[in-house]
Amino acid sequence: MKLTKITMALAAGAVVLTASIAQADISPAVVYDKAGKFDKSFNEAVFNGVKRFTADTGISVREVEPTNDAQVEQGLKKLAKRGSSPIVAVGFSQANAVSAAAQAYPDSKFTLIDMVVPEANVQNVVFRAQEGSFLVGALAAMKSETGTVGYVGAMDIPLLAVFGCGYEQGAKHINANINVLHSFIGSTGAAFANPSKGGEVARSQFESGADVVFAAAGSSGVGVIQTAADMGKLAIGVDSNQNYLQPGTVLTSMVKRVGEAAYQSYAAEQNGTWKPGFVSMGLAEGGVDWALDEHNRGLVTADMEAKVNALKAAIIAGELSVHDYMSDNTCNY
Repeated sequence: MKLTKITMALAAGAVVLTASIAQADISPAVVYDKAGKFDKSFNEAVFNGVKRFTADTGISVREVEPTNDAQVEQGLKKLAKRGSSPIVAVGFSQANAVSAAAQAYPDSKFTLIDMVVPEANVQNVVFRAQEGSFLVGALAAMKSETGTVGYVGAMDIPLLAVFGCGYEQGAKHINANINVLHSFIGSTGAAFANPSKGGEVARSQFESGADVVFAAAGSSGVGVIQTAADMGKLAIGVDSNQNYLQPGTVLTSMVKRVGEAAYQSYAAEQNGTWKPGFVSMGLAEGGVDWALDEHNRGLVTADMEAKVNALKAAIIAGELSVHDYMSDNTCNY
């Protein structure tokens, strides 16, 4: 009997030791976009996913916050050289750097968010942002009293045109005659981190008759939200749930769960299921959504909520198709 107990104890110890070794073999990392991990939007959503993974597993995640393009590639390669894997690269602008790092360190695994590079050790995660944007566009049209709504993107690039295209489709699904204004903040990556300029662009749209403006502009969107509050108008947040930033002003947020992409990449490596290739996340996968909570509950009637959720269900069921601007760089409004 004593021998059996000892054997069982040793066996249990071996299981614990094996689990510890498995954890020790996991060395996740992340390289944020130049806007920084506290942008209250895209990067911060990833940061929250990173925090949740560490809280759930006890595994720390190495972080790099570059301030210029050169530091992005340097950071990726330094992490790979130190044995980090998988390394989450935050944002489309890191595509070239990820490709270079993946080629230089073929044994390391990389997860690139919002862009695709054809490397054998890269997992490419993209989001069907047009689906979530359709929902918030529909809500904007329901809420608008002027018949004009606006969209402010950071840069005039296809990835951000996807948001504007989906938004206008949703708005015109509700009101075929609604006027949708489209503006962009700048032509470089700096456009994602310029709240002052975001506010100026939003002010121009509000002065042109818009009473609801959707911003897909990183931390620049904070300026859009502040201007909406100052002018007594409404704004729609993006990526993170930004409803809390200005309760009573933020109609909703188009949530893009980039943090979930980071979390799932690390979890897959932990359980041995990480795979390179292409991952698409939309409404059906919980990758995008619209946000309703205590901060915007008073702005959204029960009827509006029911209509938006019915549209969501129709898109998931394949009964309602939302055109993807990335497929041919045109938008069917």
